[in-house]
Amino acid sequence: MRSFIHALPKVELHVHLVGSAGIDTVLELARRHPEAGVPADRAELERFYAFRDFDHFLKVFWAVQSMVKGRADIHTLVVGLARELARQNVRYAEVTVTPHNHLTDGMSGDELLAGLGSGRAEASALGVELAWCFDIPGEKGLVAGRETLAFALSERPDGLVSFGLGGPEEGVGRAQFAPFFDAARDAGLHSVPHAGETTGPETVWSAVRDLRAERIGHGTSCHQDPALLDHLALKGIPLEVCPTSNVRTRQVASIETHPVRQMLDAGVVVTLNTDDPPFFGATLEGEYLAVATALGLGRAEVAKLAENAVLASFLPNDRKTPLLQEIADVLTAVS
Repeated sequence: MRSFIHALPKVELHVHLVGSAGIDTVLELARRHPEAGVPADRAELERFYAFRDFDHFLKVFWAVQSMVKGRADIHTLVVGLARELARQNVRYAEVTVTPHNHLTDGMSGDELLAGLGSGRAEASALGVELAWCFDIPGEKGLVAGRETLAFALSERPDGLVSFGLGGPEEGVGRAQFAPFFDAARDAGLHSVPHAGETTGPETVWSAVRDLRAERIGHGTSCHQDPALLDHLALKGIPLEVCPTSNVRTRQVASIETHPVRQMLDAGVVVTLNTDDPPFFGATLEGEYLAVATALGLGRAEVAKLAENAVLASFLPNDRKTPLLQEIADVLTAVS
């Protein structure tokens, strides 16, 4: 199964750029920015990076964020992610970028866009196509929403396909951001808010109704409401499920008890993703293997998950078709 999963051409739909920074990438950043105090020795950094609890994850995340100061750092993040995706035979990824955080940290918009552009070009040379989701850090309120929208629509970099909403869910209602999502959709960007990761199904309902979500980031709690499961299945609204992340942040107890089984049984379009992979000790291949093992999936069912991600992506149809054919070919080769 492990070699079969590797052979499948894969698509990643929910991965955060800063959260994708692996050890090699962080070492490069730490040596470039020693003033940040992040360990620049590999063994020491590996100890610092080892997941302990959610508070420690936040500490490491913001330590990495503090070293992202300009074009070269953004480029380093993008290329580091692309190399890891290429290693796993991931052909396409929609990467979440939070411009507001970088701009309020003092980076210029031009530096951010230049780093994204040069990194994306190098990723393409590695065989990985990258697209961007610009998301609002919800905890920073309507100002962040307004500024994220303005930046997205005024700059509109190559590869920008969607508009998102991340950050804490508790106390951060989805509906207040509706005007920004309406404007983004009117400008041709797709709606992909986080919802139902740390709150109940009412947050997912709000994302669907108020933000007109075309995909849901996480959606972990949707299984608590059968009517919501039915609605997601009927409307074909995919979920960007991140099993290991949900376990690490203690939203579920284990992969075995993850509601992904209820989602699939209800006919919901499930895609597997990594969220902040090095921080949680996750890989996309590992997500496929863990879910296949926990649910007792056969190769055809695993291939279906890979197909779901292709179909749920915002790739044009002429790019989806060859990926779907290659998935079918890999399945046929082992049948």
